[in-house]
Amino acid sequence: MIPETAVTTPAGSTPIVMTQRRIWLIFAALSAALFLASLDQMITGAAMPTIVGELGGIPHMAWTTTAYLLATTIVMPMYGKFGDLFGRRRLFLFAITIFTVASLGAAVSTHFWEFIAFRAIQGAGGGGLMILAQATMADVVPAKDLGKYGAPMGAILGLTSVAGPILGGEFADHIGWRWCFWINVPIGLATLIIAARYLTIPSKRPTVRPDYLGALLMTAGTTLLILISDWGGKRYGWTSPAIVSMIIAALAVIAFFGLVESRAAEPMLPLRLFRNRTFATTSALAFIVGLIMFASVAFVPTFLQMATGVTASTSALLSIPMTIGMFFTVAIAMAAVTRTGRYRVYPPLGVAFMAAGMLWMTQLDADTPAWTVSAMLFVVGLGLGLVMQLLVLLVQNAVPSTDIGTATSANNYFREMGGALGVAIFGSIFTHRLTADLTTAFQGETPSGVTPSALPPAVLNRLPQPLHDAVVNSYVDALVPVFAYLLPAVAAAFVIALLIPHIPLSQISGLVARKEAVPDPTQVPTVG
Repeated sequence: MIPETAVTTPAGSTPIVMTQRRIWLIFAALSAALFLASLDQMITGAAMPTIVGELGGIPHMAWTTTAYLLATTIVMPMYGKFGDLFGRRRLFLFAITIFTVASLGAAVSTHFWEFIAFRAIQGAGGGGLMILAQATMADVVPAKDLGKYGAPMGAILGLTSVAGPILGGEFADHIGWRWCFWINVPIGLATLIIAARYLTIPSKRPTVRPDYLGALLMTAGTTLLILISDWGGKRYGWTSPAIVSMIIAALAVIAFFGLVESRAAEPMLPLRLFRNRTFATTSALAFIVGLIMFASVAFVPTFLQMATGVTASTSALLSIPMTIGMFFTVAIAMAAVTRTGRYRVYPPLGVAFMAAGMLWMTQLDADTPAWTVSAMLFVVGLGLGLVMQLLVLLVQNAVPSTDIGTATSANNYFREMGGALGVAIFGSIFTHRLTADLTTAFQGETPSGVTPSALPPAVLNRLPQPLHDAVVNSYVDALVPVFAYLLPAVAAAFVIALLIPHIPLSQISGLVARKEAVPDPTQVPTVG
């Protein structure tokens, strides 16, 4: 990162000493929070059909995901910026608290929209945990050493990605779906205690007025973009008055946001950051990677259920190889970056792996075994692992130490927005083609009560063989072009990855650069 010499230690405070013991204790607190947030994201998926069925929300099932995603995406920039201004400790404790309280609320919910409200509050907490954990690591560990901590964090994500769906399915099938949320309460309380005890980082007061108007406009713009991506082509047609009005409103809000940010004393998203080549290229790459990742995997579980006949929980487990691939290459790449200080080769290599996976997935057909689909996802995961975590490190290394949280949250924000828009655009392509093919397949004589719009896997397996094969082929014909359409985005990502400049990795942490801490005198690095 770039040292910020204008930042001084707050009056009356003494800089903390960043001993290795302190760093590991802080890392333990951050890891506990990361485990909490990651487990929640993974555990609820398998149980969601049971939850919405019991609470009477099947027609509005999409809101179980939209509410969490919307809240998470909205709060990411706020946690990042306010963490830079006020310090991250209190925000981190606040995020853990509201996440745990919301988990308790979700566990005792008796109505669908009550449950959705608590899911949104969970998202507001979970988004903070993710952003603040990443930014705090850059505060306490120099960029050159961050790779040492990437593998343990990757192990946490790998563990929750495997254990989460299994636990969610077991809870829903045996002791009740509410335990998907009850389990967060003791873990959340333990995490709160650990963080309160060991997250010993400074708090501070901003010297300028925070950009509250920018935060409000960013919230409005993000809400409009997420709702457009979620409703467009599904709830409303893309040319409907509702969607067109929302698009116009979103463009107006974005334009006004840019004007406000250009004049704010301490903008929510400083436009000057886009003049930083590393920030600009990593943000663009994060957007495209999010688009590729979410669009490529969003419809694979549905394909597996309809084409191979596996259950919903099994289809989720078949996607785990992608996470394993990500963990494998994250560990290798981060260790290599720490050892050599060189990193430019990994983003283009990661995009090349993603391209190979996308090309392989264009060969899907009705007879493709489930294990082959998992192998395809594994290859895509190998590519994602070489890119995603590294982008965060690079942007943290390239910006002033006072902008670490802002840059970290921006990178995550652009990835989430890319994912939301990718699912919307390619979801519309998938749905439009699938609807047309299914309508054609059902033109002949069909069993009573069976329609293209109400065709769960259990019903599909009871259809006459010719109709069954026609439906499966409809899913194949609708899904495979999505992967082909993603290839231009992959090509653009490869070009952008080549443009990332090399900046030597910083040998001092963010807190030290801001003079809020001093390095351990027994481990001061030699600068040369």
